[in-house]
Amino acid sequence: MSSYEDFHRRSIEDPEGFWGEQAQMIHWHKPPQKVRDYSKPPFCKWFVGGETNLCYNAVDRHLAERANQPALIYISTETDEEKVYTFAELHREVNRFAAVLQSQGLQKGDRVIIYMPMIAEALFAVLACVRLGAVHSVVFGGFAAYNLAVRIDDAKPKLMITSDAGMRGGKAVPYKHLVDESCSLAKFPPEKVILINRGLVKDMAITEGRDLDYATLRAQHMDAEVPITWLESNEPSYILYTSGTTGIPKGVQRDTGGYAVALASTMKHLYAVNPGETMFATSDIGWVVGHSYIIYGQLINGSATILYEGLPTRPDAGIWWKIVQDYKVRSMFSSPTAIRVLKSQDPKYMRMYDISCLRYLFLAGEPLDEPTSRWITDSLQIPVIDHYWQTETGWPMLSYLPGVDLKPNRFGSPGFPVYGYDIKVISEGTGEEVPRGDKGVLVVVPPLPPGCLSTVWGDDKRFVQSYFSSFKEMLYTSSDWAVRDEDGYFFILGRTDDVINVAGHRLGTREIEEAIQAHSAVAEVAVIGVADSVKGQVPVGFCRLRDPTLLDEPGAEARLEKEVIGKVQELLGAVAKPHRVHFVNALPKTRSGKLLRRSIQALAEGRDPGDLSTLDDPNSLEEVRRAVGH
Repeated sequence: MSSYEDFHRRSIEDPEGFWGEQAQMIHWHKPPQKVRDYSKPPFCKWFVGGETNLCYNAVDRHLAERANQPALIYISTETDEEKVYTFAELHREVNRFAAVLQSQGLQKGDRVIIYMPMIAEALFAVLACVRLGAVHSVVFGGFAAYNLAVRIDDAKPKLMITSDAGMRGGKAVPYKHLVDESCSLAKFPPEKVILINRGLVKDMAITEGRDLDYATLRAQHMDAEVPITWLESNEPSYILYTSGTTGIPKGVQRDTGGYAVALASTMKHLYAVNPGETMFATSDIGWVVGHSYIIYGQLINGSATILYEGLPTRPDAGIWWKIVQDYKVRSMFSSPTAIRVLKSQDPKYMRMYDISCLRYLFLAGEPLDEPTSRWITDSLQIPVIDHYWQTETGWPMLSYLPGVDLKPNRFGSPGFPVYGYDIKVISEGTGEEVPRGDKGVLVVVPPLPPGCLSTVWGDDKRFVQSYFSSFKEMLYTSSDWAVRDEDGYFFILGRTDDVINVAGHRLGTREIEEAIQAHSAVAEVAVIGVADSVKGQVPVGFCRLRDPTLLDEPGAEARLEKEVIGKVQELLGAVAKPHRVHFVNALPKTRSGKLLRRSIQALAEGRDPGDLSTLDDPNSLEEVRRAVGH
């Protein structure tokens, strides 16, 4: 086994040689002619001329050796369903779904919006799309109709795939009415909506000529064999929207070959999972973790993946550990928020099951605080590995590497740069690398390694402006503050921009502000992320009203706060609703009119608001202090 330092150094100094070797971990229908083309910075093409397919690598290529091995383990504690699909059975279901999509005229390059709960058909749908060379865009099922409509208009899908409802906490969460509303709001609605009906919603509206029942269509294609559409390595596989600072989400565009190679390599070097073993990621397919390490990573590796619909505490707080025991999970991937939820439960649940099979727990999505890290490490008695990455990168940027050389853990640190990433911490002002121990912006020296975003969907200019134009030198900015200590360990300190992290979900404050301003009483608003012991951060709004006398009546403030929060939930969904909304007579701004969000955040958290030399109205600070009670 090579040392971490040698492994990482080679990936930076000899990228063609290094990635040429990693590329042998997947199947190529036609081998790449060139490992890397970086002739048009910051755009980088990987494995140029190579032809492959994500579905073939995830399903078909395993049939010869492991057709009867578990591939997909579907568990719903909401509907009490549990079903194991072998690679052969998964192959059959994906072919059926692909045939249904083909019957509706879906072709290579067409886009498909997938707005689905955590059910097996969601995974079949994703794999069926890439089998045909279509570009999928999964939208998190908790998003409201407006969010969905914005993404429809950007992707311009030929089809949408949805379900009647998801389930959460034993209650149905209807989807179909949101789909109908989004299609009416969108300028470019899909021609057809394919519906997986779980029987959870009575009297569901059906649009004749547009809505199609999946079960009926599937029955017509039970023995379908749909040939693979081979794609050049750099052709797009999917679009995944991430919050932008402008209020308009960015469509992260992923390639095909580079992504497959990156995921195959991380299953071995990072997650240390072998073919035939099981990995359980507790995320949702609407997020990047769900794409990389529920749908694709394990299957490409010839491992079993677990698709879980339910809460970590239902039927009780031992459910995840029961799954680990029952399916002999080797590596598990979750979020600090989920672990903090489990920490608040009766400790007996941590001891109820035999989880000796579990070798590693990986956590990501938000910074991992030391008390939580110590508690879960002590409880499980295995390495708990904090690691850091982004929707944009598609796979980890900072981590410890059990499959290469597991360094000693340092609480609060996601470790070291993962192979392929040349990472620095630089000064926001000068663009120069800062001394060890000093705070700066985490950046990657391009080109980005395989599997990272290749561009922003339909907007190369936004790709360059959003990620590579913050500094004089062309560098990929993570928009996160970081520190690197004397021993080379990295620590993430939070966002430099107006994106907040709520339970591992990235939300643009601008989107929430626009939703709040849709309330007729609101004249102006600032939304900030405030530290929260369970979720990491929660959104909090500060509003100036058009007519301050609206608050004069008894109970008016609480009533208006409820209305404003309701407006956000209506437009963006429950995931984005503010924890609190405060009403103030003035918002802190610079003399040029820029909102001082960092100062507002500091006051809301009881901290020093920092340099206020540019503050226009000193009374505005007192307004914020009064509102939050500091």
